[in-house]
Amino acid sequence: MTQWEADGRDGETGRGAAGAGGDGAQPRDPRLAAELLRRMAEDQRLRQIPYDRWTEEIRAELRRIDEENTAWLKGVTQAHGWPGHSLVGREAATAAWLLAQHADHAFQDRARELLTTAVVAGDADPVHLAYLTDRCLTNFGEPQRYGTQYYDPGDGGGIRLYPVADPENLDSRRAALGLGPQAEYDARIRGETG
Repeated sequence: MTQWEADGRDGETGRGAAGAGGDGAQPRDPRLAAELLRRMAEDQRLRQIPYDRWTEEIRAELRRIDEENTAWLKGVTQAHGWPGHSLVGREAATAAWLLAQHADHAFQDRARELLTTAVVAGDADPVHLAYLTDRCLTNFGEPQRYGTQYYDPGDGGGIRLYPVADPENLDSRRAALGLGPQAEYDARIRGETG
């Protein structure tokens, strides 16, 4: 079973990501911001290849990239906490979130804790928290909260939404963090993968 990656292709991530600071402000650590952006570009290079064309060599290269990025991001978070908007700017903070989405499960959960603190402080995008929270929940076999995670069981029936907790209130939870209605998101995702 493979998990479909929505990583930034849904129009709901990285709001205001114009330039390194996103809001015109210079990040406190432009070198760290540049490295996050470089790593994000490397992370996304092979992920732009359609999933059904991934060879074992591509999968191995992605594992290597993800492992290197995870080790590096662990060091960044130990030194600075979550690399939020004030430290690295909006675009590079989006890059940090993307790298965390592709980290091992234990680090994803730690990153979620750090990202939660940054969101509460107004230093990170709540949409990123929704995606990472759902990723962590689905990793551990729990229903997701925001309806961001899909998977392809490989049976030819297309992608499916992972189970969602309290589906009756899904759109209100999504709206609270800045996400659009689930039906619109679902149509976009299925349009991109169908």
